Amino acid sequence: MINNKSIAVVVPSYNEEKQIGMVIESMPDFVDRIIIVNDCSSDRTSEVVLSDLNSQFNYTNEIINTKFTIKRTRFNNAEMVAQEQQEKELSYFTESQVINSTEQDRIILINHLKNGGVGAAIASGYNWAKDHNIDCTAVMAGDGQMDPDELEDICLPVVNNNIDYVKGNRLIHRSALLVIPKIRFLGNSVLSILTKIASGYWHVSDTQTGYTAISKRGINSIRLHEIYNSYGMPNDMLVKLNIAMCTLKEVEIKPIYNVGEQSKMKISKVIPTISLLLLRSFFKRLYFKYLFRDFHPLFLLYHLAFILTLFAAPLGIDLFFSMFIEGISFTDQKLLIFSFLLITAFQSLLFAMWMDIQDNERLYKSE
Repeated sequence: MINNKSIAVVVPSYNEEKQIGMVIESMPDFVDRIIIVNDCSSDRTSEVVLSDLNSQFNYTNEIINTKFTIKRTRFNNAEMVAQEQQEKELSYFTESQVINSTEQDRIILINHLKNGGVGAAIASGYNWAKDHNIDCTAVMAGDGQMDPDELEDICLPVVNNNIDYVKGNRLIHRSALLVIPKIRFLGNSVLSILTKIASGYWHVSDTQTGYTAISKRGINSIRLHEIYNSYGMPNDMLVKLNIAMCTLKEVEIKPIYNVGEQSKMKISKVIPTISLLLLRSFFKRLYFKYLFRDFHPLFLLYHLAFILTLFAAPLGIDLFFSMFIEGISFTDQKLLIFSFLLITAFQSLLFAMWMDIQDNERLYKSE
């Protein structure tokens, strides 16, 4: 615990038999629950975790010993409806089994019965933490790429400052350009720019890091079963949290590579897939946040920019072919229309982005 607030760490694991033991052993003492989610590994990940269940790393914490439930009163029908809906949504999660005979153990092993992806594993761990009313739930990878000594810095903004979501930031560390592989640094930078636009967290830098902590409010503000299952999970989380008006803070962490981990991510496949996810997420955020919930002029300005660009694009292509390919002169009227459409679209886009940045400024906490 930190300042009487319960701390859990979700460890999504897939074929991490060589690393998972070290991750468990190095977990700081203030962590109350280590939730290992074995995503249907084909190696001995589950057996390695089971060997630690009755070791010196386990202890009973009387503060967290029962599943959190809501008792019906005259005034909490809305909470009861939400709880009933949550129970119905259990079938949407990846089918899994909690191995522990008692959930009072420090190490909680959840075995997925089929492979769901890293996002699905985190969602299962989040769901356990949500059910047990954990105050702060962090995520650490099962491959040993995250320094446990930095976990307290990740959790403290949630515990002390009521921040809803904290992300580690490797890109601001002085060694980032030297340690992070160049292709990963480039891929991370591209996805971070796209995620800024899609999520509304315009100041976030390292969107791809999985070293995070989320508050009780944050974990209850999103539908966990809808978290993107694969490597786009960190990006998808940011969009969902922004729609829910959750506050965000980044904390500097070290980039760690070459500690025995084996990356399962292919940059060439991940970037196109996540880019399409972010495009859909961008429009989802616009409609949910700036039309259905609270109408904002930026909704109109963004769409005006897109519509005018669609009209300007074919006209611009026609002008290009007429001038450079066919050598046919074009009328001043056609050029004037194209210029008007393009300039108006560009101005609308700039105003929309400026309003978007201003509206979301309150959600990013730098101090």
